[in-house]
Amino acid sequence: MSHHLSGPNLRSPRGDARLDLTDVFAFPAADASGRTVLIMNVNPYAPTRAAEFHPDAVYRINIDSDGDNQADVAYSFTFSDPDTGGQTVTVHRATGEAARKHEAGGDVLFAGVPVAFGYRPGVVERDGCKLSVGLRSDPFFADLEGIVNNFTWTGKDAMAEANVFGIALEVPDAELGPEPEIGVWARVSLHENGRLVSVDRGAHPSLTAYFNAEEVKDAYNTGEPADDWEKYREPWTAVLQHTGDYTTEAATETLKLVLPDILRYDRSRPAAYPNGRTLVDDVTSTRLAMVSGGKITSDHIPPHTDLLPAFPHLGHPHPAE
Repeated sequence: MSHHLSGPNLRSPRGDARLDLTDVFAFPAADASGRTVLIMNVNPYAPTRAAEFHPDAVYRINIDSDGDNQADVAYSFTFSDPDTGGQTVTVHRATGEAARKHEAGGDVLFAGVPVAFGYRPGVVERDGCKLSVGLRSDPFFADLEGIVNNFTWTGKDAMAEANVFGIALEVPDAELGPEPEIGVWARVSLHENGRLVSVDRGAHPSLTAYFNAEEVKDAYNTGEPADDWEKYREPWTAVLQHTGDYTTEAATETLKLVLPDILRYDRSRPAAYPNGRTLVDDVTSTRLAMVSGGKITSDHIPPHTDLLPAFPHLGHPHPAE
């Protein structure tokens, strides 16, 4: 399932859902105004597992603007301690060397913006940028019960009534680099014991679920995309050979689509996964076809219909059970 339950200890009920990256999206603004929407969602099944963002975490969207698999622009989101008055978010934009450090740094784009834990998304605008952070409907769709039950499809969308904590940012294209193609990935890091530790990261959906053995997932989450090809090409080739009867050559070509784990988005072309990712792209079926060598082409679950036509595009939250 996408990135849900992918961080350290998050795969158990004792895990901290506030640190759990679920999905990453990149697509053009609805008004075709030369702007890009960047979304990272965290906290699956919110707010049942966690009712706020982690105040000691740095949530980050990274942009590679020159194709070297390193961050050239980074948007960092940090949160106040939650209290009876709610929680606020501050957004930094870093460039160059500062973008490659996991700490929040650079210019402050937004400061002290209230997090929207209610029905309305709470959109704010400043200097040509839009921001919306808060409880939203989860756009990810998949027959997870069928996937784990040997692909015996149930017709049930596991996320049909689920919520996430959404972080949505709309920025002018010029802020993301001069060339139309960019790379996008997200990271969640946590301050603990005097250090900032990366606890979850990714871009392409479902990779760590299908490809990473349990004992290597934490190391993957602390790593850098620039090292992915060297570290993971061989073990992930073995996975494809096992699940989809790939030859070594075919596996190598297939893995070039997802390694390094950076979502490539050519803004001169229509957005549709794997060129960026929109909220209606059927990434579950894409990944099933990939890992099965084309034997399984769909889980037969359609996109959600509660998406908003304008920013932040994520649907209104479902009522808590």
